[in-house]
Amino acid sequence: MARVSQEHLDARRRQILGGAARCFARNGFHGTSMQDVLKEVGLSAGAVYRYFAGKDELIAAIADEAFEYIRRAFSEAAGISPPPTPDVLLGRVVRGVFTGQVYGLERRACAALIVQVWAESMRNEPLARTLGDGYTGMRAGWAELVKAYRAAGVLRADVAADDVARTMIATAQGFIAQEALFGGVEPEALENGLRGLMSIEPPVAG
Repeated sequence: MARVSQEHLDARRRQILGGAARCFARNGFHGTSMQDVLKEVGLSAGAVYRYFAGKDELIAAIADEAFEYIRRAFSEAAGISPPPTPDVLLGRVVRGVFTGQVYGLERRACAALIVQVWAESMRNEPLARTLGDGYTGMRAGWAELVKAYRAAGVLRADVAADDVARTMIATAQGFIAQEALFGGVEPEALENGLRGLMSIEPPVAG
């Protein structure tokens, strides 16, 4: 029997994740059955269960993939000298999520799926651990980026790196939530808004 290449296995895994993401975005996690996923991807149960034991594993894999994309964006930014400013970096990350680089979904559906993952983690302990690990990784990535900002002389040294990390992550999360709830959120608005806030200077004491 011919051996299946790793490339084929990876492509099949992504096919399953893409189909599951479309189902979850369309009907929600609890409104989607494994039969729905099988029908969406056009594969047998055996072919799908070879990769994922069930819905919970699919949800966790989708969440982990999103975190991996964002972690990679932060890591690459930290290696650039000088690193891109927060408005440019967060605009790039959110634009990547919204244009389907993570899930291959239409923008609002992608944002809605991410919000569903956050909500599901409140009742799903394994998923909560996956999100917790991802969040910890993002904070560590931003802490490295803060060091790069300081080395480039563009960031004050008296603000804790983790405080900056949490604030930038919250900004991205807020924009994703706005798109999921209301639609019409443009990454350019995030970039422009951050750029405006970054330009604020404290008033001179009279």
